[in-house]
Amino acid sequence: MKHLTNTLKTTFFLAIIFGVFALEGNAQETKKRLPIIDVHVHAMKVNPNFSSEMCPWFLKDMPGSGPNQNPPSFINTGCVAPLKPAKTDKEMQEAILRANKELNITMVVSGDADIIHKWHSAAPNRIIPSFGISNSNQMTVEAFRDSLSNGFYKVMGEVAPQYQGMSPSDMSLDEYFGVAEELGFPVGIHMGTGGNGMANITSPKYRASLGQPFLLEDMLARHPKLKIWVMHAGYPMIDQMIALMGANAYVYVDLAGFIWSYPQEEIHAYLKRLVQAGFAKRILYGTDLMMWPGLLETSIGVIENADYLSEDQKRDIFFNNAVRFFNLDASKFE
Repeated sequence: MKHLTNTLKTTFFLAIIFGVFALEGNAQETKKRLPIIDVHVHAMKVNPNFSSEMCPWFLKDMPGSGPNQNPPSFINTGCVAPLKPAKTDKEMQEAILRANKELNITMVVSGDADIIHKWHSAAPNRIIPSFGISNSNQMTVEAFRDSLSNGFYKVMGEVAPQYQGMSPSDMSLDEYFGVAEELGFPVGIHMGTGGNGMANITSPKYRASLGQPFLLEDMLARHPKLKIWVMHAGYPMIDQMIALMGANAYVYVDLAGFIWSYPQEEIHAYLKRLVQAGFAKRILYGTDLMMWPGLLETSIGVIENADYLSEDQKRDIFFNNAVRFFNLDASKFE
């Protein structure tokens, strides 16, 4: 009888232990993040001389200046917890790999070819290489075709003729878009603002008027099978953006850049308008990530805390829409 009692006690004790482990395992599974696809990440060599802290939503206060006055600060550091920049290429790569794993993020990456190759070598299933060109002086059409055909790159972007003082429908770029259309490459095109005083301070060829989404129409008409996404959602030209998407079923938008730089009320008003207009399934999550890894959590939080979005709409923005747009296999992200 005593032996049976001890056996029961031991069995009961083991049941409790296994139960605790099971609960911990279930908790870990519950905490596992659902996959996210960030369609707008920049690979660049880190210059510690230009790596400073930065406060999100820094454009909530855009003071003016004058030709004989100090230019307004491009970024703001006057907040309680400014984001820390990576100080070396190694530190930035480690942050990218950590985000791939801990935040379950896959990234469409454009920029410095050496950096893209290093990131891709370290995380081939998490980095989708993208190849950008913004003017015909960068390379010939033949060289561009070769670059897209070699199997490494999967996307054309970021295309940013606005900074060159050019329309995206400028004929000097047309053959390049033709190559993307022929090869079935999706294209990311910069449209929108670039910061406080862009034309005065950093990019004299930049024109706000060249960020009008309607400027894409002629190019899209010439390439009816081309699939594009408008970066920065064409902010702030919401009416044109909605009209263009309504007329062109292959046009999507991303939320990059303005999602962490403009006032939060403005961000949500713009995003909500896109959703109200019926385009929740054509909005892509993107950060415009540069040297501040913390922008990932900041940007994710904007979407997660948007009470006007349903859980299904959030999953569409974070993942499902990108799977559809880039023709990806969703099962490979589980």
